[in-house]
Parts: sequence; structure tokens; C-alpha cells
Amino acid sequence: MARAYGTRAQLLGKFRTGGSYGDTPVGDYIKLPFISCDLGGEQGLVASNVLGHGREPQKPDQDVINVNGNVVVPVDDIHFGYWLRLLLGDPQTAGAAAPYTHTFTSGADALPDMALEVGMPEVPAFYTNAGVVANSMQLEFVRAGGPQGTFAVIGQKEVRNPASQGGEPTEAQYRRFSGFLGAVKRNGAALGNVTRATLTFANGTEAVENLRGDGLIDGADPGAIALSGEIVVRFADTVLEDDASNGTPCELELGWVQDANTSLLFTLHEVYLPKPKKSISGPGGIQATFAYQGAQNPVGGKSMTAVLKNAIASYTA
Repeated sequence: MARAYGTRAQLLGKFRTGGSYGDTPVGDYIKLPFISCDLGGEQGLVASNVLGHGREPQKPDQDVINVNGNVVVPVDDIHFGYWLRLLLGDPQTAGAAAPYTHTFTSGADALPDMALEVGMPEVPAFYTNAGVVANSMQLEFVRAGGPQGTFAVIGQKEVRNPASQGGEPTEAQYRRFSGFLGAVKRNGAALGNVTRATLTFANGTEAVENLRGDGLIDGADPGAIALSGEIVVRFADTVLEDDASNGTPCELELGWVQDANTSLLFTLHEVYLPKPKKSISGPGGIQATFAYQGAQNPVGGKSMTAVLKNAIASYTA
């Protein structure tokens, strides 16, 4: 019997375009590159609390079924758009030919769901997770290495199949962005001395835990959005400290630009900064960490916009 290895594992995905929540889409799936994945279904056991049988333990009961986990993916020019669609909803796409510009915005009342199949061909075992929605995304901007995003997802059910249900998966060539291409802007101007930045966007997803006889959830609805992160800077000026002291919001842009035709930029339209301590712990450079919070901009009506420029024509076809 062959044993499963991560080198042979595969992740396939397809958005649901019809039916109702929890239905598994059919047809050709998309092959998604990933770094790690612990998405799957769990059903725990509830210890018996019934008395009258002496000291020996009694048969436990089955608990509800929870399908959730984290999927860590590379930040690339093609596939990351599918994760943004899951997180933010359908984009507005512009361009008659490559490069195409896909604009994703926060605040949609309804968000799509998809099926994700985690496959281990050696066993063989292919686990199809249906009704998957994105609860949150975490990004880190650092100078070295390849950037990656962590998506916390929630699904309805997991079904194990002896063969893949993904048809003939579509596989696209892609380029992963490099960490050193990352940059941060404040109010449209480059922000200097940034050593690290993070961005966390959360949908506040609420599982609909209705009684239905099978232990599954009825849905996963988006709730209140939370937008936050950190900016770590070498203390060389008081630009951010002045914003913090005055309680003045600023606009932040974080992202990566590969070339004129390939980029991924996140604009946080109204960011509030706290006033941090400056800790001197040795002879090296002094750093300050600003743990920011984002809010809805009253003019634009949204808190975040993500713009992906690449060679793919559509994320909704």
C-alpha cells in the first residue's frame, strides 16, 4: 500500500454557480498551488454523563460535524485572484486584452462559496469539501522570501471519494511575487523605513447552526468586517506618529509590482494609527510598531480595495 506524501498532494477548486449552499459543483476544477492545507471535516465524541452503570466509562455520543481549516497559498499573479474572489466577491474586470485589471472591493452583502478537493493519489483518497467560504486572509510584507497568504475557511461537508471529482483540472502558468518587490505608500507617497508590514482582513463569518438532522451547518454568512495589521518602521521621522497623535486617518497602499503588466495592490482607504512606544534595547536601530485599524471611508463607502493586474481575462467565467 502506497503512503501519502505532501509532494504528491493536490488541491483543486471550483466555484458553485447554481443550486444551493452545500451543493458540490461538477465539471473541470482549477488546480491551485498551495503551501499547506489543514482543511477537513471533524466530528468529535461527547463523553457520556449518564449515571447508574458503575465506574466504567459508557459509550460516547457523536458530536456535530465541523468543516474548517487554514489554506496557506503563495501570492502569485494568477491563482491568488481566485482566493480574493472567495474573500471579497466577484471583481470588476477591465481590459480588452492583456493586461487585465481585476478590482475586488470590500463590503459585499453576499459572498461566493466553492468546493475544494484535497487529493492524495497514492492511497487513493480525495476529500471534497463543499460550501467553502473565506472567513479571513492574513498577509505579511517582508523583504526576503516569497510572500504567502493564509486563508481561514469554513465549509459545510467533507466527502471522501476513491477518485478525483475534478474532471480534467485546468492548470495555469504563474509567477510568484518576490518579497523584495513589496512596497508601502501613505496617501499616495512612498513610506520610507518600513521593515515589515502585515494585513488581516476578516469577514466575521457566522456558521448557521440550524437543527437539520445530519450534523451539518445550513450556511456560512458574512458578518461585520474587521481590518487590521501592523507597520514596523525604523524610527527616522514622525510622519506616522503625527497621524497617530492627531487622530488623523490616512490611506495605506501595500502590495507588490512585478512589472507594468503584473501587480497586486491593496488599498486601505481609512487607516487609524495608535501612538506607540519607542523602545531602545541596544546600540542598533530604533524601531516603532504601529498596530493600525482600518475603517470604512465615508466618501468611497468601503474599507479596502484589491487590484490585481495580470494576463487572465476573467475570474467568473
